[in-house]
Amino acid sequence: MPPRLTAQDFDQELLILFDAYVHGSLDRRGFLAQAQKFARAGLTAAGLLAALSPDFAAGQQVPKDDARLKTERLSYPSPAGTGSVSGYLARPASAGSARLPAVLVIHENRGLNPHIEDIVRRLALDGFMAFAPDALTPLGGYPGDEEKARTAFATLDQAKALEDFVAAAQWLKTRGDATGKLGAVGFCYGGGIVHLLATRLPGLNAGVPFYGNTPSPAEAAKVKAPLLVQQAAVDERINAAWPAYEAALKAAGVKYAVYQYPGTQHGFNNDTTPRYDAAAAKLAWERTLAFFKTRLQGDSASA
Repeated sequence: MPPRLTAQDFDQELLILFDAYVHGSLDRRGFLAQAQKFARAGLTAAGLLAALSPDFAAGQQVPKDDARLKTERLSYPSPAGTGSVSGYLARPASAGSARLPAVLVIHENRGLNPHIEDIVRRLALDGFMAFAPDALTPLGGYPGDEEKARTAFATLDQAKALEDFVAAAQWLKTRGDATGKLGAVGFCYGGGIVHLLATRLPGLNAGVPFYGNTPSPAEAAKVKAPLLVQQAAVDERINAAWPAYEAALKAAGVKYAVYQYPGTQHGFNNDTTPRYDAAAAKLAWERTLAFFKTRLQGDSASA
């Protein structure tokens, strides 16, 4: 099997084009037209797009049928949002019905895809009850195709989608098999939602946004949860707004830590694409787990 491609195998300008495509500021046709100049050695623009796109099987760390876990798909009410939202929940099978600290997992801008489900299972293996809602529920759920998912996501009512995540957090925190301690982790779009939830939920015990958009600096004073902010170094679109928001967090006395990983691209934690950086992702995830274990399983006052 040939070695997996990494970000170093692609021109930086092409990676920027791909980021624009993924986040909706460039459509497929536009990406292919501009990527054509990078096609070489028999690899077409369409081939470059395929090479940069997710390979879920390559990134899976925990099998769907792992006997160490109990997983289920269920729905929760979201009266201020879209009414009823489906999601994916995992708990360690050995925990039985014991109460566990909970972690809300918030997906990127393609809905609840196999990679996010794998993140849920990884957290459950570390002793948490993890749950990932699917913001695409009102549109029929994740369609099984990233291009269709991205297109559908662009049509969502974002105000209602945010309310769906607020409702998910409240529902998860108050479940009978939860301890009442709640963390949230999100990636890209989901990282931005974690930042927003921190301004909305005084009962959030820990937030870990991975390369997410930040709210207006005026919102920082509402943040009560401690934050662990994970950033890519080569991510101008996201990082440009951070200094102003960080200054506002400091002024508000918010407890936070921020790590920026040298040489990494936006999406470096996603091990299904070439933007994945194994060393940085390992370190960022170790920090994430340590943060959650301290804030949710241990004495949060000592952290």
